[in-house]
Amino acid sequence: MFKRNRHGIQIKSPEQLEKMRAAGLVVGQTLDLLKRSVEPGMTPLDLDVIAEKAIRDAGAIPSFKGYQGFPATICASVNDEVVHGIPTNARKLREGDIISIDCGAILEGWHGDSAVTVPIGEVDPKLTELMRVTEEAMWRGIAALKPGRHLSDIGYEIERYVRSQGRYGIPPEYGGHGIGTEMHMDPWIANHGKPGRGPALEEGMCLAIEPMVNLGTERTRVLADDWTVVTVDGKHSAHFEHSVAVTHNGPWVLTALDGGESRLAQLQN
Repeated sequence: MFKRNRHGIQIKSPEQLEKMRAAGLVVGQTLDLLKRSVEPGMTPLDLDVIAEKAIRDAGAIPSFKGYQGFPATICASVNDEVVHGIPTNARKLREGDIISIDCGAILEGWHGDSAVTVPIGEVDPKLTELMRVTEEAMWRGIAALKPGRHLSDIGYEIERYVRSQGRYGIPPEYGGHGIGTEMHMDPWIANHGKPGRGPALEEGMCLAIEPMVNLGTERTRVLADDWTVVTVDGKHSAHFEHSVAVTHNGPWVLTALDGGESRLAQLQN
């Protein structure tokens, strides 16, 4: 039922890609709601409640909740938290913070996964630039998802753009992944590296592209909760992610409301 290529990577049929798109839209719409909802004084747990209701109201299931024991619907990572922050009521979001929100949903057995970093009110221009660089790096990586290119081209394009923008840290331990009937599948996708290596990209592959970029060092550590990853120097981090299908027409961004058309068109101009 589920085709795999010789590298063990799941290849989706056109009908299965449509189901992936439906799951991706649940995630994209949920993140759009969260971006519009976040404001100073809210807690990460407030956002988690909104996200779970939106996902379940759409007939889907939160894919993070219970995954390897994770207790919430979203990952909510504030300021120096890189990824996997657990949403709680222990802190209120303040003007000048940034929060990375990672969200996943399962619809009819298919997964969608996406992340955004959102400013809380007015933020330091350095943080605005950090978010811009990280999001643009994601789109540069996404643009590489064309049949015949290689897996390492994605990380090469991400790193090349980030390095061109200044002295930022790219945590080497974290990266993207395959997605489909499971949230995390082969292959793992580095956010750095040399081009032209690894499996060739094929129509029907679905990959989650997710650069994490730090304002300071690339070095990170995991807190005592065994989930939250923070920068070792206490400087801020940003995280953006989309689930993307490789098609004969190029990348189809399954978790973007417009399928990625507007941003990809800008890169081609």
